[in-house]
Amino acid sequence: MNDLIVDSNIRGWVFLPIVVITFLVGVLRHYISVLLASQKKIEIQQLQDSQVILRSRILRENARFIPKSSFNMRRLVFNNAENGYLTQKRENAAPNMMTDPSMMTDMLKGNITNVLPMIIIGGWINWMFSGFITTKVPFPLTLRFKPMLQRGIELSHLDASWVSSASWYFLNVFGLRSIYALVLGENNAADQSKQMQDQMSGAAMAMPPDPKVAFKAEWEGLEIIEHQWALAEIENTMTAKDK
Repeated sequence: MNDLIVDSNIRGWVFLPIVVITFLVGVLRHYISVLLASQKKIEIQQLQDSQVILRSRILRENARFIPKSSFNMRRLVFNNAENGYLTQKRENAAPNMMTDPSMMTDMLKGNITNVLPMIIIGGWINWMFSGFITTKVPFPLTLRFKPMLQRGIELSHLDASWVSSASWYFLNVFGLRSIYALVLGENNAADQSKQMQDQMSGAAMAMPPDPKVAFKAEWEGLEIIEHQWALAEIENTMTAKDK
């Protein structure tokens, strides 16, 4: 079936409407997500821990620009065995997703704004435009692409390059990323592929990293560093340059 001719009316009644509907649903989903978005609370302890780790890294990277006594004094604040900040024992305050109502609410909002519209609109398009061939891929494909590009059309002799209406909808769902970024900005909620990636990694992102591991690494980094003051001969260097 390489000589198949598609009716030109399909472009105006199937091809373009699916593109417009998918785009408008994405824009609507973006603004609904903005309205339903909840302000995330910042834990003071986590913010304090991150700032301490940042200060420790800055101290290690720039230790050569301060005298050794100043460096040892600052290192003692972090690595003192009794009251050093990096040696203090603390409990892991990682929230539990099953007991934290805010995380459960955010997950429910994500399903409402992302999964539910995709199922409803996809089912409606599959019912409304069922059996239509919308376009053809401008390069040959193997038969392995038929289930992906010809959903809803069971024709074994049809070339794999032809795209059905249902497959055209899913291609638009995952292919309008650049248009959404141009119209709504980079950080938009209309990009379905990005939302699905966030949901897949949501469990890992919801659990904050254990500060004990980062503190131990910084403690070891400060312990093994050897102070070498880079400004020890600065006066002789400047005098030589003046001469």
